[in-house]
Amino acid sequence: MDATVLMSVIISFAISVVLGPVVIPFLRRLKVGQTVRDEGPKEHLKKNGTPTMGGILILISVVLTSILYVKDYPRIIPILFVTLGFGLIGFLDDYIKVVLKRSLGLRAWQKMALQFLVTGVFAYYLTHYTDVSLSMRVPFFSGIYLDFGILNIPVLFFIVIGVVNGANFTDGLDGLESSVTVLIATFFTVVAIGLQSGVEPVTCAVVGALLGFLLFNVYPASVFMGDTGSLALGGFVAATAYMMQMPLFLAIVAFIYMIEVISVMLQVSYFKLTGGKRIFKMAPIHHHFELCGWSETRVVAVFSIITALLCLVALMGIV
Repeated sequence: MDATVLMSVIISFAISVVLGPVVIPFLRRLKVGQTVRDEGPKEHLKKNGTPTMGGILILISVVLTSILYVKDYPRIIPILFVTLGFGLIGFLDDYIKVVLKRSLGLRAWQKMALQFLVTGVFAYYLTHYTDVSLSMRVPFFSGIYLDFGILNIPVLFFIVIGVVNGANFTDGLDGLESSVTVLIATFFTVVAIGLQSGVEPVTCAVVGALLGFLLFNVYPASVFMGDTGSLALGGFVAATAYMMQMPLFLAIVAFIYMIEVISVMLQVSYFKLTGGKRIFKMAPIHHHFELCGWSETRVVAVFSIITALLCLVALMGIV
């Protein structure tokens, strides 16, 4: 492996750190502040007005860094496309909500249609312009791959959109989405280097960008990533997994994403079926733990520790 690839961590980190003190005051001047739900934990009310759309920092850092490597590492192109594509959907949603002051942002059907569009382009590129197979490496079973045949494309849509929305639901506490995803990106970086997958520059760039962003996003956060960042990171995780034939590993390393989105689905379904009863005190599930008495920093620490341990388990599953 070319050791200069690891420099992409430093480059991306530096861009993120340098841009932070420029972009954050700019967002504050635009008055793109977060609006906190009244029914949530009361401690969150003090977050009202904190600049959001900070995911711009992550996107700029990742894209500028990756451009330096794209000629020698063409496999990063589809990952960059999906990351940017979902990031732009998030940006539109954030912009409508916080700049145009339309509280709902993009309508649900608009957001879903755009997500299907980005995923469809990714699926087409993957099947027509790369040699990447849609068969999936099975954890803990050497040389065994799972192939869904004619269902490969529907499964891809389900996984990509599921992971993206799981990442979106995870973004609800200071540093939570950033901390969980930097560990997932580190996992993919280690595996990519070991298997020489050719996607190392973009995984390294995401690690660096998130480490830099965390300086401004840890509790008490001076900026939130918004949908701009959370959707982009979900897209990055899903696309990287597919480029490395590792979507099945997402059930392990992105477990937090999974339980966040499942908690929302269970809560909504149970609420409708029972006429107003709830399973959790609040969904997504990180808010449930807060309302049970956990501090915000404790939830972030526990979820990050779980992700770190599961990433180690996943590494053992590569045989």
